[in-house]
Amino acid sequence: MSNDNPVHEPRRLSRAEFLKTAAMATAGFYIVPRHVLGGKGYVAPSDTLYIAAIGCGGEGENDIHHFANAPKKNAVIAYLCDVDQRMAAPRRKEFPKAGFYEDWRELYEKEHAHFDAVTIAIPDHNHAIVALRAMQMGKHVYLQKPLTHDIYEARILTEGAKKYKVVTQMGDQGASCDGMRTLREWLEAGLIGDVHTVYNWTNRPVWPQGIPWPKDHPPVPKELNWDLWLGTAEYVDYIDNLVPFNWRGWWRFGTGALGDMGCHIIGPAFKLFDLGYPTEITCSAVTLYSGIFQEAFYQESIPPASILRYIFPLKNGRNLRLYWMDGGLIPDRPDELDPSVNENEALAAIPPGDDYEGGSLFIGTHGKIACGWGGNNPRLLPLSLNEDIRIPEKYPRVPGGMDGHWWQWIDACLAGYGNAEVDSPFEGYAGPLTETVLMGNLLLRCFTLQMQEKRGNQTVLTTPGRYITYQWDAQQMRITNFEPANQFLRRTYRKGWGDLEL
Repeated sequence: MSNDNPVHEPRRLSRAEFLKTAAMATAGFYIVPRHVLGGKGYVAPSDTLYIAAIGCGGEGENDIHHFANAPKKNAVIAYLCDVDQRMAAPRRKEFPKAGFYEDWRELYEKEHAHFDAVTIAIPDHNHAIVALRAMQMGKHVYLQKPLTHDIYEARILTEGAKKYKVVTQMGDQGASCDGMRTLREWLEAGLIGDVHTVYNWTNRPVWPQGIPWPKDHPPVPKELNWDLWLGTAEYVDYIDNLVPFNWRGWWRFGTGALGDMGCHIIGPAFKLFDLGYPTEITCSAVTLYSGIFQEAFYQESIPPASILRYIFPLKNGRNLRLYWMDGGLIPDRPDELDPSVNENEALAAIPPGDDYEGGSLFIGTHGKIACGWGGNNPRLLPLSLNEDIRIPEKYPRVPGGMDGHWWQWIDACLAGYGNAEVDSPFEGYAGPLTETVLMGNLLLRCFTLQMQEKRGNQTVLTTPGRYITYQWDAQQMRITNFEPANQFLRRTYRKGWGDLEL
């Protein structure tokens, strides 16, 4: 197999064809790619994971390199797939023996017998459909955060992982870092008492948000398959400054600052306190103006800064208040910090002087702990207390720390479903965490939702979704006290792209 494989015109699978493909795969019909057999450093096929990488740039590049460079040399990048030749070209040069496709559907149809697992790093709006189809073929899945674009999709992927019995891992590598274990040991040792409040914040967005949809529609770059890039999203003409990164700020494709960093930063509290689903959420966001006293409603774009508060019931009968802040907003300055200390640097930077991607502050009945995103670099407040901590290590560390997040997924895939642990499985962790993150986005969408209201003889536009507390029924997957919010739980996919069916 070489990197000069022609890119075939995609042919859509019928549902019957797809189910036949899935049945063949789950029956254990695998063929080892010939290019990995024999030679120096050869690893037996039973000890090797053959991976199809969907998305070759950005986080995809990072994921591919981690898998290809695993210390045990037990993973092979067998296929590459990307709708943008500009993103694919460097990876194709690096992995000349990997087959290449533009369309993941064609890859699945033609090569399902030649790979064991997929790693997916593409825009949020196509996460769910690509991941679920892989699971239905019996393929293990590594999927970048957030798992999905919509809450419904997250619930389906969670149920799908269990139904199809495949190893899943969300790409939030902080869950595997040493700091997460240290935090657990400190909290269980009672260093700060009972935690009742957690603040989480990030410097995101670091891309444009809170802007109108552009009016200009330049030609689609010749290297980009625009129709495939859109995938499940409704068709719109190409706009500039969207691909490969700034799609994050538009509701139809991305999930904003919360989607980008929420799983990384909320994740530690979610894991440490075994949080399930919140019962109540409130939010506030920046209001935008196009003129004096003329509020602008850019409903295509995500607000540039926001604050959310979640209420989680804990197993001890107490409630946990969990706050999210983005767009440069940070918590009140802790009294324990010296006035001359940079709060972001002291609480969130990894290492000091970093770009403050985000952090968390745990407030307990007897003290406070801060950490960077993913639980990294935990420290007590006041900072002087960190000189005398003598809490023994109780929990084993993941070999390689954050890097080990990728490697443990390889090992778990080779061990088989249920035979080895990963830190961010869809079941029990990544799925419910993603739902929590996306619930915040549901409120932000309602913040700019205009509705008609009759006032006397006039009909006026109002924003009734602002500044109320949203009540969530997790079992029924519905907001119970503001019905218009439920329209954002699930999208309708573009015609020809199917739907999510377990």
